[in-house]
Amino acid sequence: MTDEATFGLMPPCADPGFDHRTCDYWEDANRGSKAARAAWLTPSTTAPRGRPSPSENPFAPAERPVFNPFARRDDDPPLATLFGAGPADAADNPFAPQREARPPIKPDAPRKLQLLGRGLVVFGSYAKTMLVDEAPVAYAQFGPLSAYPRALRLRDLYPQLPESPLPAVITCVATTAEARRRGHALRLIQAVCDDLGTRGFAAVEAYPEVGARPDSTSTATPEFWTKAGFELAVADERFPVMRRDLT
Repeated sequence: MTDEATFGLMPPCADPGFDHRTCDYWEDANRGSKAARAAWLTPSTTAPRGRPSPSENPFAPAERPVFNPFARRDDDPPLATLFGAGPADAADNPFAPQREARPPIKPDAPRKLQLLGRGLVVFGSYAKTMLVDEAPVAYAQFGPLSAYPRALRLRDLYPQLPESPLPAVITCVATTAEARRRGHALRLIQAVCDDLGTRGFAAVEAYPEVGARPDSTSTATPEFWTKAGFELAVADERFPVMRRDLT
């Protein structure tokens, strides 16, 4: 899931009170919510809050440009030209680092898509949707621990978990009500694990909630993860840790 087209394929939750398309429960450890928020499914028109411009603040002093004797003027030749290397030379330089182009996620894209797109350049996709006959039937969200502060906080409760190498995490898995009990979620998790293995992760963890209603939990049940090849890493009455080695 890397752009607005694939984001539009994310299936809604079976319970209309929850929605993976607007969930930031794992991304925000303090105020995150699983609730359905219709406004998050439309492009955002709210500009980032920041320092108001002088035109917006009548009490702000007028800003004067500061003269910098070392600043280059617009009509100065490029530095590369001064040292005998033009744009063509730079493009043909095999020793110059090449950055991958950032995927086209617009600043006004839906909030959840912006969250999923935070690590596209460095990590890759944070989510997958399974399609059957062109219809979305299952969804999974995953990524490095650093992308999910709530997973970090939960993991801190269990000092017996290995610190190195840190695992990837699967924070969400869901199947539509119409596609249940057909093995779609298990096949999707296998695809996620295969993908994470190719990205260099040695293990992956999931944090199911014991006793939660199927439609209100984002991480299934311990029994589901056992079927997916995970083992119980930490036993807990409410938040056990399931772990699977990828090597």
